[in-house]
Amino acid sequence: MEMLPAFYNVRRTLPGMDPIDVEAAIDREWARLGLDGKIAPGASIALGVGSRGITDLPRMVRRIVDRIQAAGGKPFIVPAMGSHGGATAEGQLEVLDSLGITDKAMGCPRAATMDTVVVATAANGLPAHCDALAAKADGLMLLNRVKMHTSFHGHLESGLHKMLAIGLGKERAASLLHARGPDGLRDDMPIVARVLLERLPFLAGFGVVEDASHRPVALRGFARGEIEAGEQEMLILSKSLAPALPFDRLDVLVVERMGKDISGTGMDTNVIGRLRIPGQPEPASPRIQSIVVLDLTNGTHGNALGMGLADFTVQRFADKVDFRLTGKNVLASGFLERGRLPLVLADETEALAAAIQHVFREHPASASRARVVRIRDTLSLAEFQVSEALIDEARKLPGYAGDTGPFPSGATIPNSAA
Repeated sequence: MEMLPAFYNVRRTLPGMDPIDVEAAIDREWARLGLDGKIAPGASIALGVGSRGITDLPRMVRRIVDRIQAAGGKPFIVPAMGSHGGATAEGQLEVLDSLGITDKAMGCPRAATMDTVVVATAANGLPAHCDALAAKADGLMLLNRVKMHTSFHGHLESGLHKMLAIGLGKERAASLLHARGPDGLRDDMPIVARVLLERLPFLAGFGVVEDASHRPVALRGFARGEIEAGEQEMLILSKSLAPALPFDRLDVLVVERMGKDISGTGMDTNVIGRLRIPGQPEPASPRIQSIVVLDLTNGTHGNALGMGLADFTVQRFADKVDFRLTGKNVLASGFLERGRLPLVLADETEALAAAIQHVFREHPASASRARVVRIRDTLSLAEFQVSEALIDEARKLPGYAGDTGPFPSGATIPNSAA
């Protein structure tokens, strides 16, 4: 491939809602639930926190900690992230460190273990595991983002129920609940979560919804009896605001970075239109013939689960992969295709050239019209790059706000797109 297409940098306004004051929202929900009256003086309260890069997460966690302490309780933070962090207590604390959730910043201790206790047997016959330290607490609270899952769709997907059944269940629960594949995960996860809600001293779950620009736009607190219906409502809202690529058909998608802090699968499968789960049909849209991924985020700590969703990568990416840590997470998920290393090229130029050559191998004369989009990551879709073949379509997009170019391939998308 002698010539790569020139690119244009395109800006658009994404649909969304007004961002909220997360601390004020927690105060409002705390009062509505009457939580001050439900915490006995000196009671130990476990607060489950996950591994995702949620905007304003440290502020939200600290506010809940402060409210627990003001009510007379003794809070401690537990990592509720299944097998993430290499399925070790030390690794999960490192993940919390990277999110700004430290003992000093939060004003309370963290307690991590991979040991679990079986609280009960769920109606589906599965043991309901819970973090051994959280299970001993006098009360339990959770904080998580509610959004579409990257492996299945149902009435409950990624959120508080999943954090309860899998996040707090550590590697044991993650392996058990992924054992029957996406259908089993969809059906079994809520059943296990229900029995844990019944048996644990659950006080409240705080769910957050972000818009397509990664801004918190809704935050609600739920007591035991309202959490299932409430999370379903938040999931519907989240789906209506979810980011999406602006084109239904692409020859090549270039993703500058992926990681567990971006999505559970490194790149959101709902954005790229790929599942790569044997026996499961691929999404009908978007249709992307080849995907190139260029880098891992620092926040993923070498965990490259989801790299198998791409076809090509570069040496820089491969050098950052922690294969032991990635393997732990892949095995717990059961979706081996997502853990396979893409074809490694020397650099970005070679990778893009290889991807275009692969797509147009039967019709090389058409390669000059390649439909190529480059994004920063699957959370950052307000600013992106398009090849010359797409610029006319880009200028007709809803929310189109302007473009610059053309310029040669290889220029990174400005940080304003993050």
